[in-house]
Amino acid sequence: MEIQGKIKLIGETKTVGANGFRKRELVVTTEEQYPQHLSIDFVQDKTDLLNNFQVGQAVKVGINLRGREWVSPQGETKHFNSIQGWRIDNLQQPSNAPQPPVPPMEAFEPATDLKSEEPDDLPF
Repeated sequence: MEIQGKIKLIGETKTVGANGFRKRELVVTTEEQYPQHLSIDFVQDKTDLLNNFQVGQAVKVGINLRGREWVSPQGETKHFNSIQGWRIDNLQQPSNAPQPPVPPMEAFEPATDLKSEEPDDLPF
């Protein structure tokens, strides 16, 4: 799945647990009638993908939805969902990128030849 929007927040990389599990939060605000602020977790080596991005950039993020079940000591079952990012692409063209050349106005003018001077008898 993919999400598009503007970066609202890029969190710091946090290390959790004795095994050195790394996690980094990205918040993307969607651009729709009712914008959503979606928290996306990047984990382990994917945390480094966020190093080249800044708040305010328009991005497309590849995500996976994750769900897990937890049973409390009292026997109550709860379900949790998370969004995990695995790719991020910049949607903005860099301002110093070369622009395509604009053709001269002559390219848009109709060609004139002898046949074009004949009367046009088409009804439209």
